[in-house]
Amino acid sequence: MDVTLGYDGSPIISGLSAEIPDGSFTVIIGPNACGKSTLLRGLSRLLAPEAGRVVLDGKAITSMPAKDVARRLGLLPQSALAPDGITVADLVGRGRFAHQRLLRQWTSADERAVRDALDATGTLPLAARRVDELSGGQRQRVWVAMVLAQQTDLLLLDEPTTFLDIAHQVELMELFAHLNRSGRTIVAVLHDLNHAARYADHIIAMRDGRILASGTPSEVVTSSRVEEIYGLPNVVIEDPVTGGPLVVPRGVPFSREVRGADATGVPA
Repeated sequence: MDVTLGYDGSPIISGLSAEIPDGSFTVIIGPNACGKSTLLRGLSRLLAPEAGRVVLDGKAITSMPAKDVARRLGLLPQSALAPDGITVADLVGRGRFAHQRLLRQWTSADERAVRDALDATGTLPLAARRVDELSGGQRQRVWVAMVLAQQTDLLLLDEPTTFLDIAHQVELMELFAHLNRSGRTIVAVLHDLNHAARYADHIIAMRDGRILASGTPSEVVTSSRVEEIYGLPNVVIEDPVTGGPLVVPRGVPFSREVRGADATGVPA
């Protein structure tokens, strides 16, 4: 509530209040550098509020032990780095860290969780491969598998379809929708408005560190609102598959400012 979040004393978000409904598929949308990822980092406890507090299960998340938070929520960050030489299976196995205790050995339940996560993301055939040998899209699916292996009721996903081709994007979005229907709460930062409109049941629209609108896709994804958020002329039509909103950009005249160049575009 009334959260201020930022870096090195410079706030990105000031006095923001938002609620994530239990059991929802919430998508955060907005232009680059509007505070979407900063908000997600605050929700995940990676970034402590400079003011206000983030509440999880009735408690300030910053007051909870790290393992307790990790058992409750899983986070897929925007730029994740794997240790050199680690295999896919070992990386996904690290998702079980929150379930490990002193002297507790790896169990069949851990093994099943890792296998199920690999299978769900289509990465089971990659289990023995080194992560640094994989393509960007394969690595992204492996990171999703690691988050799924945590088996948490709440998933926070920062641009989870990055690097994926359209088929794998849809495949992952369908997986998240399935997990949501099975009872998990999903919170995702997405750039694709039409993925947001198709899969979310709750959308938070941001610009300049504040929330401009929140609600159902039909309430938030309107032509006027999309132009307000992105400055993009558009038409919103009915999605022929789902019946929800579908954004069709009108396009804008191309223009650019050439700095330090003469009229030919050659640097002066």
